[in-house]
Amino acid sequence: MTALRVAAWQYPIERLASWDAWLAKLEAGFAEARGRGAALCVVPEYAAMELTSLTGGDDLAAQLDALQPILPRYLDAYAALARRHDLAIVAGSFPERLASGEVRNRLRVHTPGGAAVVEKLQMTRFERERWGIAPGSAQTVIDLGAYRLGVAICYDAEFPLVVRRLVSAGADVIAVPSCTDTPAGYHRVRVACQARALENQCHVVQAPTVGTAPWSIAVDENVGAAGVYGPPDRGFPDDGVIALGAYCEPGWVIADLDLDAIARVRGDGQVLGHRDWDLPGHLAAPVARAQLA
Repeated sequence: MTALRVAAWQYPIERLASWDAWLAKLEAGFAEARGRGAALCVVPEYAAMELTSLTGGDDLAAQLDALQPILPRYLDAYAALARRHDLAIVAGSFPERLASGEVRNRLRVHTPGGAAVVEKLQMTRFERERWGIAPGSAQTVIDLGAYRLGVAICYDAEFPLVVRRLVSAGADVIAVPSCTDTPAGYHRVRVACQARALENQCHVVQAPTVGTAPWSIAVDENVGAAGVYGPPDRGFPDDGVIALGAYCEPGWVIADLDLDAIARVRGDGQVLGHRDWDLPGHLAAPVARAQLA
C-alpha cells in the first residue's frame, strides 16, 4: 500500500498577543502534526484573518489594507515551517492585493523545495458584494511525487466542474480549505466534498476555521469539522467518511490515505464514475422540453 498520512487543522481563530505568539502557535501545530506522522497538512481558508487582531482596522476595507504589509513575512513563515518540518503545507489563504489593485483570495502550497500559488475562483456573496474580492483566473495541480494535489478553496468545491478540471489534470487528492460561519455553510461544503470524492473517485481533505473573532467582520463566527473523504466503494468506508473531527473543536484530524486504492477503485469499482463522467454521448444532446400542463 502506498500510504499518505494527512492532517486537517480545525484551526482556531484567536486574538493574538503578538506576531511571535502567532509563530509559536504555528510551530506547535506543525510540530504536533509531523510528530504524528503527517506528510501533508491542510490549513483553512482565511486563517490569516486572525492577524487582524494585531494589524487593526475598524472595517473590512481598513483591515484588508492593514494586512498587506505583513504578506511577505506571512509567506516566509509558512515556507520556513515546511522546510523545518519536512512537510507539504496548504497554507491558510490570504486576501492579497495585486499590483493591479485587485484583491484575490490566495494561498500557497509550500514544500521544502518551494511553493505554488492557488487562487479561489468562485466568490461567495460576502466576498463579492461586501468585501470586493475578485475571482482568480487559473488552476494548478501540484506534483508531490507519490501523488498529485489539487486545491479547491471552500466555495470552489461546490462546483463540480471546478474540481473535475483538477482531477482531469491528474489530481488524486483534493484539499478543501474552508471558512464557514453557519452550520448550513459548513454542511454545504462538507456535502460538496463528499460529492466530489464520489464522482471523481478521489480523496478529499477538508479543513475549516473554528472559533469566534468579534474584532473581525470577515471571520467573526467560524464553525465546522475537518473531514477526510473517499468514494463509498470497494476498499473505502460504506459512507465514504475516512475521518471526521469533533464539531467546532480545535485540533488536527489525522488520517491515512491508501493512494493505491484510488487506482483500484477507478479500475474495478462497483461504479466507474471517474471514467464514466465523459462517457455518455447523450450529454452533448440538447435538453428537450415537454409541456404537460
